[in-house]
Amino acid sequence: MAPVPPGIRLLVSFNRDQWYKALTFTLTFLLYTSFHLSRKPISIVKSELHRNCSHVSERPTIGSTSGKSDISQKFFLQALHTNMDCSWKPFDKSNYKQLLGAMDYSFLCAYAVGMYLSGIIGERLPIRLYLTVGMLASGLFTSLFGLGYIYNIHSLGFYISVQVANGLVQTTGWPSVVTCIGNWLGKGRRGLIMGIWNSHTSVGNILGSLIAGYWVSSNWGLSFIIPGLIIAAMGVICFLFLIEHPNDLKSLDSDSCSPGKSVPTKTWKGVRAHTEMYLHYKDKKTQSYGTELLLPKEASCVLVQPVVVVRSESEPSAISFMGALHIPGVIEFSLCLLFAKLVSYTFLFWLPLYITKAAHLDAKKAGDLSTLFDVGGIIGGIFAGVISDKLGKRATTCAVMLLLAAPTLYGFSMISELGHGPTIGVLLVCGGLVNGPYALITTAVSADLGTHKSLKGNARALSTVTAIIDGTGSVGAAMGPLLAGVLSAGGWDQVFYMLMTADFLALLLLLRLVTKELSSAKSRPISSVELKEH
Repeated sequence: MAPVPPGIRLLVSFNRDQWYKALTFTLTFLLYTSFHLSRKPISIVKSELHRNCSHVSERPTIGSTSGKSDISQKFFLQALHTNMDCSWKPFDKSNYKQLLGAMDYSFLCAYAVGMYLSGIIGERLPIRLYLTVGMLASGLFTSLFGLGYIYNIHSLGFYISVQVANGLVQTTGWPSVVTCIGNWLGKGRRGLIMGIWNSHTSVGNILGSLIAGYWVSSNWGLSFIIPGLIIAAMGVICFLFLIEHPNDLKSLDSDSCSPGKSVPTKTWKGVRAHTEMYLHYKDKKTQSYGTELLLPKEASCVLVQPVVVVRSESEPSAISFMGALHIPGVIEFSLCLLFAKLVSYTFLFWLPLYITKAAHLDAKKAGDLSTLFDVGGIIGGIFAGVISDKLGKRATTCAVMLLLAAPTLYGFSMISELGHGPTIGVLLVCGGLVNGPYALITTAVSADLGTHKSLKGNARALSTVTAIIDGTGSVGAAMGPLLAGVLSAGGWDQVFYMLMTADFLALLLLLRLVTKELSSAKSRPISSVELKEH
């Protein structure tokens, strides 16, 4: 008999519980990657919607200053600008930055408003179906934006309405995937695991930049249509494979353990009942079904006795909005995320255009270079998770990174005009320091707060808490690109001053929690879960 290959030995060494957990981790990672992949194209296409040709109509007149000469030269320059056909109407006007900023604002404002509702709705609907519908709708609206190029649409109202609709349906994503992954992951090393998992944000941005950049110069409509098709396809995969909670597998295992027919259950009006099954092992040990959901291979499944357990209390109800706000730390971290996400999303939507103007690169090269910010974000998110796990201080970790981010942003504004080499290094550092706190708050901190000891085991609050934190952060995400569009008209330095100010405000909002963590005799996160795992 031939020996079993080592790869097969490795595969069978994992039990079913571990395989399902790995499946959920990977699937939710890919699902939210597709969300960010579909958001990124607008930042790449901006430089194509308004190319570097506006200077033609802005050059000072040469020669005679007579009225007749000025009028004739004005008509000549307007005709030349039109014949160049280098901008996409209605973004060919001199106030194109404000128009592009308004488009960002319409998406992000709708996203921020919708997020508060999404978490509450998500707790009351099946996550798998809720997420599937949201992804299919997002694919539709993302593709519609690209169809504006195919059908030669030049209405600002069309593009803004599509952005508003897309912002609303994209709110189905974050509360759903965080709740799902929170149901499957334990409390140990939460910062590290979620730091790795949260890299889907940066991976999605990188893939979105590369896909959009491939078509941006030849057919920018495909820069939206292809990502729209990808997120819609992932919605179908979500419907087919996503397992919301380990308990959802009980019916599957009970069917396999049933000796020919299902065990009857009774339900009395106003009282819930369920069948408690017991597992009988070869070593004569009997164990409750609830303590071992997935059978190891060495156990034999025997239905010893069906016992009807009547619950006198109803299932935990969904937490209210005000109830979630009373959880210690929710308000501070939410407001901190408002300013942290303002900085992150300003980079997300404006960095490629800034590189185009500062480094004089075309849209594709600027988009490719901007991905380094997201590479740094992956490293920063994982680093923040590891450090906060080791020290047990979530707020302090965020505060230190925010403190270092502000001067780094100023350095980037100075170095970005010196060439590719210095820009690459500073982009990586900026991405890590800016996205590190943002990643930590939206993942590990949200999961900690959503399962806080004050909730007494009510895990259904996780979706609402996550939506409140990320919804408040999304208000900042809506403000940042809009302010950048307004301030950039007076020079990019003003934009960077605004970003540095936002980082300092985010730091100030965490000072109370930082003080409490540092004064604590026992090193633990301010929002850590006190419940014991059973």
